[in-house]
Amino acid sequence: MSAARYVARESRVAARMIGDELMIMAGTDSTLFTLNATAAALWQAADGITPLAELVRECICARFEVEESVAQQDALDVLENLARHGIVRLSETPIEDAGSAQEPHP
Repeated sequence: MSAARYVARESRVAARMIGDELMIMAGTDSTLFTLNATAAALWQAADGITPLAELVRECICARFEVEESVAQQDALDVLENLARHGIVRLSETPIEDAGSAQEPHP
């Protein structure tokens, strides 16, 4: 990834942790997503102000055995898909109003 990217959770989603997976339903089209442990960790850390590269290093590379360049590209691919469904917002600048997104229920 060349340009800095930022990611924030959208507030119009329903999210619930089930074991180590995160179930998310998009508020826009009721599409249901199941995120594995790595994607769930990234989604939970998406605060809109921490650069995506830093989130990947801290939430994925520090916890899972994966090469950073691979983790960075995989994270961007997943987040771009989630953004198409209104589950996250991606930006090249910090997302200041990201604090309104809700935490998933245990």
